[in-house]
Amino acid sequence: MKKKILALVLLILTSLSSTAEGEEGYVLQKAPIDLYNKASLQKGAKLFVNYCMGCHSLEHQRYNRMARDIGLTDAQVKENLIFTDAKVGELMRNSMPKSDAKRWFGVAPPDLSLIARARGVDYLYTYLQTFYLDPTRPFGVNNAVFPNVGMPHAIWELQGWQKPVYESGSSKSGGDNKVISGFELVEPGQMSTPEFKEAIADLVNFLAYVGEPIQLERQRIGVWVVLFLFLASVVFYLLKKEYWKDIH
Repeated sequence: MKKKILALVLLILTSLSSTAEGEEGYVLQKAPIDLYNKASLQKGAKLFVNYCMGCHSLEHQRYNRMARDIGLTDAQVKENLIFTDAKVGELMRNSMPKSDAKRWFGVAPPDLSLIARARGVDYLYTYLQTFYLDPTRPFGVNNAVFPNVGMPHAIWELQGWQKPVYESGSSKSGGDNKVISGFELVEPGQMSTPEFKEAIADLVNFLAYVGEPIQLERQRIGVWVVLFLFLASVVFYLLKKEYWKDIH
């Protein structure tokens, strides 16, 4: 029994440590998620439709539901976030045929409705900041968190181009290897590094919201449920005392 408990503890510790690293051991940055920050969610939505939605969809999210949750009107969504003939009550799908996408990229870009829940917000936050120049790759870029990624650097205009800085380290197989310790900006983008980090935080914040739009409402209802159960427990305790008083 003790061996089983020890094995379970080791398994949990291993899984927790793996969440702090990417696929090649690159340390993940903590994503500053704040679902109550509607300004951040609005900026994240704008970034998504401008830079991500050309390839990726949010097939489980409707425009008008998003508008209600992040503090926008349907008119604002129509004017600023819909660039096709889609209706405000429709799902957030792009117009790229999957057959064409597969031919162009080798695989159809995935829907991102649940990507924040599947990969984790820290993973996304770090991944979107760690594209770097690599002439050996088809799109000319690689990624520190997802080596040999098949995705182009869609937001290079904002970040600019960067190259990796290496240091000696050990690979997962135990041998000596060069590992990425940081990046050097070789061509600036439209944003400074702090501005870009803030923009990525907004984008990941929005994707975290999309992964569970009901989260804030669920938490709000949960507070009232706990409060009700506490008050009900007090009433039940007093009833119990009153009932047993006559029996004794």
